[in-house]
Amino acid sequence: MKKLVILLLSVLLLACAGCGDLEEESTESAATAETSRSAGVGGLTMSVNRDSGELSVTRLALPDRGFSGDKGVWTIFVYLCGTDLETDCGGGTDDLQEMLDGAAGDGVRFVVQTGGTEEWMNDTVDPDMIQRFLIEQEGIELVDEQRAAGMGRMQTFSDFLQWGAEQYPSEHMGVVLWDHGGGSITGVCFDENDDYDSLSLRELDAALAEVCIGTGRKFDFIGFDACLMGTLEAANILASYADYMVASEELEPGSGWDYEAIGEYLTGNPGADPLSLGKAVCDSFLAACKKWGTDDICTLSVIDLSRIDDLLVAFNDFARGMFEAASDTGVCSDMVRGITKADNFGGNNKSEGYTNMVDMGGIISSCKAYADGTGAAMNALADAVAYSVSGSAHRGASGLSMYYPLKVEGSQELSIFSDICPSPYYISFVDRQAQGSVDALYAKDYEDDEWFDANGNWFWGLFDAILGNGDEDWDEYDDWSDEYWDFLEDGEVTGESPLITFATKPHVDEDGAFWFELDDDGWEYAADVCGFVYEYSPDGKDMIELGETYDINGDWDTGVFSDNFDGWWISLSDGQNLATYIAENAEDYTIYTSPVMLNGEETNLRLKLDYKAETLTIEGAWDGVDESGALSREIVKLRQGDVITPLYYAYEIESEDEFYYEGEEYTFTGEPEIYYDLMEDGDYLYAFCIDDIYGDYYLTDFAGFFIEDGEVGFYEE
Repeated sequence: MKKLVILLLSVLLLACAGCGDLEEESTESAATAETSRSAGVGGLTMSVNRDSGELSVTRLALPDRGFSGDKGVWTIFVYLCGTDLETDCGGGTDDLQEMLDGAAGDGVRFVVQTGGTEEWMNDTVDPDMIQRFLIEQEGIELVDEQRAAGMGRMQTFSDFLQWGAEQYPSEHMGVVLWDHGGGSITGVCFDENDDYDSLSLRELDAALAEVCIGTGRKFDFIGFDACLMGTLEAANILASYADYMVASEELEPGSGWDYEAIGEYLTGNPGADPLSLGKAVCDSFLAACKKWGTDDICTLSVIDLSRIDDLLVAFNDFARGMFEAASDTGVCSDMVRGITKADNFGGNNKSEGYTNMVDMGGIISSCKAYADGTGAAMNALADAVAYSVSGSAHRGASGLSMYYPLKVEGSQELSIFSDICPSPYYISFVDRQAQGSVDALYAKDYEDDEWFDANGNWFWGLFDAILGNGDEDWDEYDDWSDEYWDFLEDGEVTGESPLITFATKPHVDEDGAFWFELDDDGWEYAADVCGFVYEYSPDGKDMIELGETYDINGDWDTGVFSDNFDGWWISLSDGQNLATYIAENAEDYTIYTSPVMLNGEETNLRLKLDYKAETLTIEGAWDGVDESGALSREIVKLRQGDVITPLYYAYEIESEDEFYYEGEEYTFTGEPEIYYDLMEDGDYLYAFCIDDIYGDYYLTDFAGFFIEDGEVGFYEE
């Protein structure tokens, strides 16, 4: 068996704590000050006329230069940005070895560009250079070397593919982008040597246009061995440059794609078409996830990019009805309630951070009662998803996600989204929600004029895609977009949303029930209701937040909600209650996340409460979303001797100052050490948290309750 020369032969991804921790300071590269924006036009033009509402899509017409290259050969270009996945875990090294083991025949070769990491766990790859390797049945060969450059920069990616297509043309060519992914907003390939700069979707558009215009042909597929990139926005960009996209809606467990299985499949099937290869990639990925015990959360889809334009047209028609129906605030609230309950990916909670990537089918289904064209949109989505696999956590996943601001992370995020959103009606729906976070009355009377020009037309990119004047027009649009979303700076999450109003205020009645009734206005603006539970610190000076619970009796028809809290909570065997927040709420189980220090590093425990099996298990530790927007790939299994320190959001009672409260250190022994049981006898606090549809919330006054001899009761007010 061929072997990459590996320094650390025993690297195992699932045993590697700390993957995804991108908080170390990086050295600014010489290229940091350079712009990564490409002049010129990408491969897509879209327009909508306001009178007709119909979407028109025009894609790059590539010149037909005839076939050139090696007949019956698959060349897969792998853009391997190692980051901490290599530095900490050797993930890139492991996958290079898989490619070596899989490239056993004449019909397959991998052409790999390496970079983006401080250190490689082998003595073949130089971390101080951009290097290019040919991997085929004869072994691995260094075939080109460049000075260091940011792997998150458009030109670095474009240069690699242009060079590769010239040096190794073949009948079938595919591209894989390997690293962390962050979804539609933050993109893919975060270079830890270049301030974690990443390739945005717009940069991918510009790079691939440059490459495909030069080669005169599309790629057979473009894939992401990275988290969260199975999005409508990504598929829309790639449809100009490839026949298929292979990507995951959810985070990809650390093992990622199985390159040995891919190479073996192509060795045995050298004439395989891209759809057949895509299916093999999905099946081998699922098998690898099962091997490592991470298949519950996995998703991977093969998207037929020839069907994307039909999907865009159908979704735009649906989004028009969605936007128009949302002018009725009560209807808008009902749609938002459904969207926030739809399957979403990459955390999206207080502890793990927000990616704001929501299943596209879930969004459509949540609004179907109010917008025409549901059937057409769902059928077009099903046609575009040629094949998919998913684990038990995402049984209903449609195969593509899309952006929805479950929590608005600032003006920059929405500025990026407005530049990649494929429908003026959907961006108007999102914009109305954002405007409401600042001024609910303005949102009620919202008009979508900003998204259409004086002639009633909306264009993809507004300036650069239509006018084609390069940087000058791009900068003009960029300035307008940034300034437009500046209104978000005036918004504030108060915890006292004035939109949440009551017919009966929250109170404990004479029967000991804690409840409230929304009035008509409050019902119109409310999006979600949950309960928050608190305990006192040992000295009684602080309130320690134990997290959220949906053990609530609620009726959206009447607006009446009451607690249904039974006093059960998740705790360690030493009696410490953990702070828990819901990451996934399925019919048969709930996935909780709990902020902790693990061996001195901040992370989150992922906990699964299985109602059928009546078990509670620690799935592992997961870092969530980092400051650069990258999603950690690894859910790290705990090992005997790991030290867990529970963390809590806390409030000093006298000053009301917020801070992080640390629990007591707990050493993991490997035995079942997590329990869902009745809390210890004592006094506690409870409050309802009512989200409004615009991102603020109303936290009610606290009600005291006690647990004594297995009984739970609220103190009368």
